[in-house]
Amino acid sequence: MKLALITDAWHPQINGVVTTLQELVVALAPLGVQVEVIHPGLFRNKPCPGYKGIDLAVRPAKPLAEMLDRLQPDAIHLATEGPLGWAARRYCLKHKLAFTTAFHTKFPEILHAALRVPLSWGYALFRHFHRPSSGVMVPTQGVLDMLQARAFKQLRSWTHGVDLGLFAYQDKPLDLPGLSHLPRPFSLFVGRVSYEKNIEAFLSMSLPGTRIVCGVGPLEDSLRKRYPDVVWMGVLPRTDLARIYAACDVFVFPSKSETFGLVMLEAMACGTPVAAYPVDGPLQVLGADRGAAEGGVLHADLRSATDQALLVPRSQARTRAMAFDWPQTARSFAAHLVWAKGAARQRPAPFTGLSSN
Repeated sequence: MKLALITDAWHPQINGVVTTLQELVVALAPLGVQVEVIHPGLFRNKPCPGYKGIDLAVRPAKPLAEMLDRLQPDAIHLATEGPLGWAARRYCLKHKLAFTTAFHTKFPEILHAALRVPLSWGYALFRHFHRPSSGVMVPTQGVLDMLQARAFKQLRSWTHGVDLGLFAYQDKPLDLPGLSHLPRPFSLFVGRVSYEKNIEAFLSMSLPGTRIVCGVGPLEDSLRKRYPDVVWMGVLPRTDLARIYAACDVFVFPSKSETFGLVMLEAMACGTPVAAYPVDGPLQVLGADRGAAEGGVLHADLRSATDQALLVPRSQARTRAMAFDWPQTARSFAAHLVWAKGAARQRPAPFTGLSSN
């Protein structure tokens, strides 16, 4: 099966969506799915205003159409709602092709926080984007319920996976030479240094030991000046990041606007327990939507969650992460794909005949 994966988020961007898509491409190969990724790097592009490190395609409609004409994919998946996503949506509607989409990011929430755009406007736009989709893949039941309440249709549950090999388990925090002189416990944040991540909820806490931040973003310069006692590590290669996860005593996830939160899984895979708010994303990743949290602590007081998470056994964090293996995640994704060339105005039958070749 030949799949056109169209995404505005791809390498060299560094974020959870890019990581998920890159690992998905690898995990689909053994299932016989040949993925052609169409991303901003293939087009004339320019930086996204206010988001350092994120480039967007400029007027991609014509070159994108030429690519899809040549490719003739069996299935089409629109991973993001950016310029490439909209251009691919128009192409599919023009040619009466069925396609699937994904809801990875709560952009209406981000637009509301940054620019005070009413939430109803943002969700109306995104509902319009996803309306013709044959299946809107969402990462958690909480997000699915939220979108359903906002009148989104054709919703499909598709959780994400973690690379359990790269993020290897350590039964006790690693002792890294570059950090060995710093007082413990180590509290870690990984992600974009931006307003939607609520990073100041982490930085402003008076915590014992050492706070570590891995990531860059529009707030980095100002926050570095305000919090000089924090260890700012910038962006690290994935292998180095795995060692930082494994060296820390607790992973703090302060965001309240995530659809999932892959960094929590990466930390837990290394054995590092998570502290977070009891909101969508952390609720599902830690399993607290179906019972007691595993692998970390959720609390409306983030400091309380952090203190309690330090007592969670590292083995429990790893065990919870192992529930999100990529082979099963890839099979779930493939099962939601649809044939692009179905009958006009009818939803094509789901793709089920994955070849092992």
